[in-house]
Amino acid sequence: MATREQEWEELLGIKTSGRDDSHSDGEHHPYEPTDYCVLERLANSGLIRKKNTLIDYGSGKGRVSIFLAYQTGCHSLGIEYDERLWQKAMLNAKSPAARQRVSFVLADAAAYEIPDEADCCFFFNPFALHTLKRVLGKIFDSLERKPRPLRLFFYYPYEDTEHFLNQHLRLIAEEPIDCRDLFDGDDEKEKILVYQVRSFL
Repeated sequence: MATREQEWEELLGIKTSGRDDSHSDGEHHPYEPTDYCVLERLANSGLIRKKNTLIDYGSGKGRVSIFLAYQTGCHSLGIEYDERLWQKAMLNAKSPAARQRVSFVLADAAAYEIPDEADCCFFFNPFALHTLKRVLGKIFDSLERKPRPLRLFFYYPYEDTEHFLNQHLRLIAEEPIDCRDLFDGDDEKEKILVYQVRSFL
């Protein structure tokens, strides 16, 4: 697996490996990049295409944004609250793989007003559930300004997060993207949950 990670890092011309929990707390979880094999599966799902604009919440050093822009041709916007990680993402954004399709914003996700062209959002457990609820509120506000199809992707969801999402009246669950075969141990959480958001109740 490490070899695959190194191959992608070299191909994309970026440095995003390594866990970083120096700025994590009860609100914000440690930086841990999504495995490239998981991102390959998401890119191959056909759910994100060239016409889409993706927001990666808790974008860290920028792996998800740059990879998906490179593989699918989508526009991608990473939101990160940790200035050190954001600075590393800005360096990675200079890679040719970003193709002028990737940008990064230093911001608190719970206060960030998402642009009205955004129609996909990716989460890899970047923050606590009550923060996620505030972020969803901002997404719903955007849909009220400009109704449009919008999908949410949640990789490796915590049990309480999955339960909350599945009970939410404005979220329509689609077929999850199963990733269990990519890793040892048959971990039930190795999946990407996919939801369509209702513009209005």
